[in-house]
Amino acid sequence: MNLLLVLPLLVPLATAIATILLSRAPRAARAASFAGAAGLLASSGFLLAATLDGTILVTQAGAWPAPFGISLVADRFAAAMVVVAAVILAAVVAFSAAGIDAARERFGYHTLLHVLSMGVCGAFLTGDLFNLYVWFEVMLMSSFVLVSLGGERAQLTGALKYVVLNLVSSALFLAGAGLLYGSVGTLNMADAAVALRALPGQGLPSVVATLFLVAFGIKAAAFPLFFWLPASYHTPPMPVAALFAGLLTKVGVYALVRVLTLVFNRDPGFTSPLVLWIAGLTMVTGVLGAMAQTDVRKVLSFHIVSQIGYMLLGLGVGTRLALAGTVFYVLHHIVVKANLFLAAGVMRRVGGSFSLDRLGGLLARSPLLAAAFLVPALSLAGLPPLSGFWAKYLLVRAGLEAGHGAIVAVALGVSLLTLFSMTKIWAEAFWKPAPTDGPGASAPPLSGAERASLLGPVLVLGAITVVIGLGAGVLFRFADGAAAQLLDPELYIRAVLGTRGGGS
Repeated sequence: MNLLLVLPLLVPLATAIATILLSRAPRAARAASFAGAAGLLASSGFLLAATLDGTILVTQAGAWPAPFGISLVADRFAAAMVVVAAVILAAVVAFSAAGIDAARERFGYHTLLHVLSMGVCGAFLTGDLFNLYVWFEVMLMSSFVLVSLGGERAQLTGALKYVVLNLVSSALFLAGAGLLYGSVGTLNMADAAVALRALPGQGLPSVVATLFLVAFGIKAAAFPLFFWLPASYHTPPMPVAALFAGLLTKVGVYALVRVLTLVFNRDPGFTSPLVLWIAGLTMVTGVLGAMAQTDVRKVLSFHIVSQIGYMLLGLGVGTRLALAGTVFYVLHHIVVKANLFLAAGVMRRVGGSFSLDRLGGLLARSPLLAAAFLVPALSLAGLPPLSGFWAKYLLVRAGLEAGHGAIVAVALGVSLLTLFSMTKIWAEAFWKPAPTDGPGASAPPLSGAERASLLGPVLVLGAITVVIGLGAGVLFRFADGAAAQLLDPELYIRAVLGTRGGGS
C-alpha cells in the first residue's frame, strides 16, 4: 500500500479522533487541530512531489486488484487539489482561533472540520464511483452539521436548503451509478471507461453522463440548480463559509472533469455543447445575482456561482489549453474565494456588520485589511498581474482558438461585471466615510492576538495569490501537464488496471 495516498485520509481521521478525546480541553483540542492541518499540508506536499514528473500513483486497499478492490489514485490534478485543500484547512484553523466562539468548539467544531477535510481528500483521490459517492456523503453530513452548528434560525433555514438539494444530487448520482453498474458491471472508473467502449451505440452512456452532469452540477452550483448556495453560505460563521466557498463546489467541478474526461470521453459532441451552455448561463446568472446584493456574504456567494461557469467553460471547450485553463482556474479560485470570505469575517469584526449600507471607513480604520481585501478582489475580477488574470487569459485564448467566440464574449462581459461588484464593496465598505451611528463605531480595535489570528491567514493567502500571478508560468506548466494527463485516459487506465487496461 502506498502510504502517500493513504496519509491524506488517515491524518484528518486521526486528528478528528484526537479532537474528540480532547473535547474537555479546548486549548489542547485547538492545538491538535492545527497540528493535524499542518500534518495534512506536509503529507499532501509529499504526494504532489511524487506526481510532478507525471507519475500516477495507485494503491489498492486490502491488496485486492482493481476493479475488485478500492482504488486510490493520484495524478497531477488530484494531488494538487489535495494540497490546496490542505492550505485552506490550515488557514481556516488558524483563523478560527479568534474567529469561532467557544460554544461551537465545545460541540465538535474542530472534529467536523477534519472529517470534512477527510471527505474532500477522499473525493479527490478515489478511483471508484461508489466510493466517490461515499466521500460525498461524508462531506454532506459533516458540512450539514457545520452549517447548522449554533442553532440560529437563519442557519437552520440555510442548512435545510443545503441538505435537500444535495440529497437530490446524491439520489441522481446513485441512480447514474446504478445504471452504469447494470450496464458494464463495474464502478471502478478506469474499468468502466474500458467497458463502455464495448457497448454498442452511445444512448445509454449519454443518459448516464447526463445524470452525472446534473448530480455533480448541483454540487458545483451550476445553472440552474445553484440557488441552494447563496441561500445557505451566508449563514454559518466565516471560517466555515470560507472552507465551503473554497472547497465544496470545486469537488463537484473536479468530479465533472474526472468523469467526462475519463469515463465518458467518447461522446464529446453531446456533452461539450451542453457544458458550454451551462457554463455561459452559470456565469451570467451568478454575476447578475451578485450585483443585486448589498450583503458582502451574499455578493461573494453569488460570485462563487459565476466563477464556476469559467471552470466549466474550459471543460466544455475541451482542448488541452482549455483544460489547463480549468485546472489553473480551479486552483487559483480556491485560494482567492476562501480568502475573500475570511476577509469578510475581518470586515465584520472591525466594521460591525456585513451590510454595505452599514459599513464604511474601513480603509481609515485598518489599511492592512483594505490591502488584504483588495488583492483577492482584484484577482477575482481578473486584473493583471494577479492569478485571476492568467486563469481567464488561458480560457479566453483557448475559447478563441477553438472557435467559441460567443462564450468568450460572455466570459469577458461577466469579468467586467465582477469588477463592478468588487468595486462596489470597496467603495461602500472601505472608501466612503464611516456611518456615525453604525455598528462599527462601537466595535473595539483588534487586539494583537486577534490581528495575528484573523489577518494572518488572509495575508498569507493574499501572498499566495500574488506569487501565483507573478510566477504564472510555473503553475501554467503544471496545469498543462495535468491537462495532458486528463486528455490521455490510457495513462490513468494502465496505472489502475495494469496490463488489463490495454490501450486504444
